Amino acid sequence: MPSTTAPRRPAVPRGAAVRTDSDQTRSARALRFAGPALLVAAALVTLAWALVVGGGAAPLTIGDPGPFVRWMLPVATMCVNLSAAGMVGALILALYALRAGERPYERAMDAASVSAAVFTVAAGATGYLTYLNAFNPKVDLGLASGQQLADFLVQTELGRTWLITTIAGALLTVGTFAVRTWTGSLIIAILALAALVPMGTQGHSGDLSTHNIAATSLILHMMGAAAWIGGLVTVVLVRPILSRGELPNVLQRYSTIALVSFVIVAVSGVARALVGIGTLSGIFSPYGLILGVKVVALLVIGMLGAVYRTRLIGRMKNEAVARAFWRLIVVELIVMGVASGAAAALARTAPPANETLPSVRTPAEFLTQSPLPPELTIGRWFTQWNIDLLWAVVVGFGLFFYLAGAWRLHRNGDRWPIYRTICWVFGMLWLFWVTCGPVNAYQDYLFSVHMVGHMLLTMAIPLLLVAGAPVTLAMRAIRKRDDDTRGGREWILWAVHSPVARVITNPWVDAALFVGSLWIFYYTDLFRWSLYDHLGHEWMTAHFLIVGYLFVQSLVGIDPVPYRAPYAFRLVTLIGVMAIHAFFGIAIMMQTGLMVSEWFGSMGRTWGPTPLQDQYIGGGAAWSIGEIPTLFLAVIVAIQWSRSDTKLQKRQDRHADRTGDAELEEYNARLAALAARDARAAAEPDARTAERDARSAGR
Repeated sequence: MPSTTAPRRPAVPRGAAVRTDSDQTRSARALRFAGPALLVAAALVTLAWALVVGGGAAPLTIGDPGPFVRWMLPVATMCVNLSAAGMVGALILALYALRAGERPYERAMDAASVSAAVFTVAAGATGYLTYLNAFNPKVDLGLASGQQLADFLVQTELGRTWLITTIAGALLTVGTFAVRTWTGSLIIAILALAALVPMGTQGHSGDLSTHNIAATSLILHMMGAAAWIGGLVTVVLVRPILSRGELPNVLQRYSTIALVSFVIVAVSGVARALVGIGTLSGIFSPYGLILGVKVVALLVIGMLGAVYRTRLIGRMKNEAVARAFWRLIVVELIVMGVASGAAAALARTAPPANETLPSVRTPAEFLTQSPLPPELTIGRWFTQWNIDLLWAVVVGFGLFFYLAGAWRLHRNGDRWPIYRTICWVFGMLWLFWVTCGPVNAYQDYLFSVHMVGHMLLTMAIPLLLVAGAPVTLAMRAIRKRDDDTRGGREWILWAVHSPVARVITNPWVDAALFVGSLWIFYYTDLFRWSLYDHLGHEWMTAHFLIVGYLFVQSLVGIDPVPYRAPYAFRLVTLIGVMAIHAFFGIAIMMQTGLMVSEWFGSMGRTWGPTPLQDQYIGGGAAWSIGEIPTLFLAVIVAIQWSRSDTKLQKRQDRHADRTGDAELEEYNARLAALAARDARAAAEPDARTAERDARSAGR
């Protein structure tokens, strides 16, 4: 009979601490509550200090709303930022590091739901406090007070921003509570990131010439910080229910998210700082002091992340290492709170390079928020730059991840064609030149330059990017996961085989999008929207690049797609596209009226062609530049068709060699059998006729 005596624990020296699993669970639960509390406390303390130093809560000379509004408005703004971080970070970590349907995933989604609810309330409170701060109205329950608030929320840009943000928060609260599937959570995460965009368009935006880069940098900064801070808080929340085997994997995956977020925050933060400070003397201003605290905090967080990524995560089974790791996490949360408080205070502190409108503005400054650039000469096609931070970041990450994937294959002894790497690199550099170079600098003033950029985005650049075969490289370079979570490889495969991909990669749909986008964009108010609104401009760039990429991919790409059209259809499609491109260009050249005349006709240019002449040149660019890449595509399709036929013939020849021409012999035998049957059938009537003749002669 087996003994029921409990095994004795190993002897422990007197006075030594014994750390049991229950001790670890208690410490994890304590950190679960203490971590977010320390983050909020550090943020509040830093916010109060920064408001005093920067004067963000100082009384206004005219229309002061009172100390309650002055102090509570930045506090509410900070609550919006932190709750947005909890929402976005939890969603991203759940999608990238956890398994759907299990307790850690469900807890992460619960954290996102609670954060979204706080985000909704905080956004509503911030909108109301902003209304009080801007108008200092007499608050009562009367109809006039309510009407004034409604007018603020509907008729002013600032009011609409907070109204849209509050409504988005309410929808996200319901979505994060009700949806827990992979696809649903992905859609909710995209919407959560989009909910940060309206807030990023507000605040100090630099002077006229830096308005767009300031707004873009602020949006990127908010998204990167949200994924970074919220992801760490979510790790702390799910830690008590993670097994010892799961914890290192989750931490390693979060560190990847944190690394990408750190790069985005650093790049956008530098751009935002340059806009806000202006000159070196601005560093010594109150704004510069608060900014310096934030920069130091971010650098400390980055160093802590590097330490636990390179030294601690891989040794989490060691108890001493684990304790040191979680102590660093506490420190990191506190420093993140410091950075969050400083960021909220900066939104209420006037930067040294504050926006100042000149007393006399040119028509170009009224329309574009930027001074008219100098005359476009041949030299300025290579020296004039207007950086679009969003596309600079896209190009940077596109180059890094592609080259890292190619290097990983090389290091593993696998081969990746060098010409594909060259095509991708040149395509990305060309994209940077279009979005951040002379095309971006002059496209708001010259329709012809705008059309050149459009044609390059839809035809030339996608031709190089498709040749790079990024999806195929990702499938070979990214490690496959075997724990039912979804990493980069799994999400790419899901995207390739999703129902949406079956539609948007269909060659008929791609051809319709490619052709229809030309006419719909330029002959509707979408073109006007892209000129007046920076978000419209970014949408235009992304739309035409993606549509062009899908169209070229459906014709000559090697990346996997659900359906590939026959080569004959591809050539017919290209002929049709060339004809429509030519007709579109000629239609613009023949126009007697100016497109968006209140824009291109009101710039006040004293150099270059007249607006109508420039439009004629733009139509010619659409005709000529659009046809050249199409011709290249036609040549590539013809070559691929020829090679496909050659490969098919070689396969048939090899099969014949292996089988000894068995199929040919069988085919010849079938022909011989058919010939013999036909001969017998033809001979039977003659035999019957001869038999009848013989019987007749016998009679």
